[in-house]
Formats: sequence, structure tokens, C-alpha cells
Amino acid sequence: MNIKKLKQAEKAFFKLYPGGFNHPEMSPVAYLVITFTMLVDIDHFMSNPVYDPGRCSIGFHPLHGVFPIALYVLLCFIPKSRYIGIGLVIHMLLDSLDCQLTNGIWFV
Repeated sequence: MNIKKLKQAEKAFFKLYPGGFNHPEMSPVAYLVITFTMLVDIDHFMSNPVYDPGRCSIGFHPLHGVFPIALYVLLCFIPKSRYIGIGLVIHMLLDSLDCQLTNGIWFV
């Protein structure tokens, strides 16, 4: 695929999905904030063993519980913390999807 066709496909994608993380109008600060929200996994160091491939993070780790997730959703609606909330909610959705794919459940 040549560069011209790739650029056309990219423009078409962003017309359909303007909220993409590689969107030309997304500020680098917002991208970094959303990326750094993955540090929420620091709570994995509180468990023994630190990594267990059969364990579901959602509902097991302190920052992956129901009440923290509700807080993360609320952060999405506060303008100054919107990107932090979005990053954390995306993280929880991905962890939940991982639980579904590996264990057949959405949360513990």
C-alpha cells in the first residue's frame, strides 16, 4: 500500500472515529496522561504472586474494584480530570475483557 492510499484511509478512519488516540488534534499532554493511567497496575505488587495468568484483576486488586471503577467513571465527567478518567476506564475495560477471554468471567 502506498503512502497516498494510507493517508486517505487514515483520513477516512478519523472521519468515522474522531476520538482516536492518534488523532492529529489530540494534544500530546492528553496522550501522555491517558498512557500514564496504566500505572494503576501498581496495585499488582500488593498481591502474592505478583502475576498469576489465571487470576482476574477486576475485583481482586484494590484499584480494580467496583468503587474505584465508579470513581474512574465519574472522573470522565469532570473537565480537569477527564483524560485521567478515560484512561482508567479504558484500562478497566481491557482488564475485564482479559478476564472474559482467559477465565470466561467479566469480574471476580
